[in-house]
Amino acid sequence: MKRYNEKDLSLKSFIVLSRANHAVEEKIREDIRKHGLNTTEFAVLELLHHKGDQPIQRIGKKILLSSGSITYVVDKLEEKQLLKRIRCPEDRRVIYAGITDKGKDLMNDIFPKHKEAIQSIFGELNDSEKKTLISLLKKLGLSLKNK
Repeated sequence: MKRYNEKDLSLKSFIVLSRANHAVEEKIREDIRKHGLNTTEFAVLELLHHKGDQPIQRIGKKILLSSGSITYVVDKLEEKQLLKRIRCPEDRRVIYAGITDKGKDLMNDIFPKHKEAIQSIFGELNDSEKKTLISLLKKLGLSLKNK
């Protein structure tokens, strides 16, 4: 392996991480597109499918979207009859998004396939390597929150 100084290793780490992330995200997008959704629509449905009804504002924070973008995505999913808006009975200012039966059926069909696609993407790594990757990425991400 080529010898790198500390600064070069940081830059090389960034480049390798960026390229790997791009490759993984592209494969994920391809998988999700097969099911007639984009990645943001899928992320919203996956959240609602696994966590239940959510205030629309909270969805944006959980999947890292601006309020304007989340409104657009919710509108699109509502048009597709995959989710519905539910007014909070205690506070009329709060609107929840809930997955419809059609949305549940879709997620029950595609989520296992999506999980298999992810397992295939990471199939090059053994369990020990995956655990190391998780640990290192957590360490990196958490260290940046304190800066």
